[in-house]
Formats: sequence, C-alpha cells, structure tokens
Amino acid sequence: MSDLFTTYADLAAEIDIQKDGTISKTLYQDDSLKVVLFGFDAGQELSEHTAAVPAMLQFLDGDATVTLGDQTIDAAANTFVHMAAKLPHSISANEPTRMLLLLLKGAKANG
Repeated sequence: MSDLFTTYADLAAEIDIQKDGTISKTLYQDDSLKVVLFGFDAGQELSEHTAAVPAMLQFLDGDATVTLGDQTIDAAANTFVHMAAKLPHSISANEPTRMLLLLLKGAKANG
C-alpha cells in the first residue's frame, strides 16, 4: 500500500466466507469514505437497519435478496445498489456471497 493510493488485485480473495457466519473486513477508511468487504454464508443475513449516510453495495459473487424500504431485489455478481441515507434495508444470502459496501461519510444526507 501507499499513502497515495490503496489497491486490491482480487477483492474476493480478501475475505474467506465463514461456515454459518457473516464476516466483514474494513479495506479503507478516511473522513469521507469507508469501504467494507462482507462475506455471507448461505442463509446468513443483516437484519433491517439504516445507515446515517448514503451507501453503495457492489455484489462480487453469490446470490442474495436485498430489501430496500418496501421493495425487494435479487442481487448476484455485478449487481450495484445506491441507497439514500436512512433507508431501511436488509440483506439475506441465498448462497455464499461477497459484497462490497461503500459508506459515503462526506455526502449530505437527504431527508
């Protein structure tokens, strides 16, 4: 790593999915951005919650169901989601799944 940039050649290799568990690893953090890599085993979930700042999800592999407010979407490899701050959401993995979360700490929250 460098003070001028952060790079990961293979994001999926940065986290091993734990049997019957959910694991997370912070890859980067500064005053305006936090980047967290998640690994969900099949059947694992993040129950409904909100984030104080806007957030983006990028699914690297697997298959998950994402609830955004009162809507539900299927998420697989290459699915991208942008969420406004304070939007209730949850994630449930249908099979082992890796997901990148970007919390936009420097962004203004709407609403």
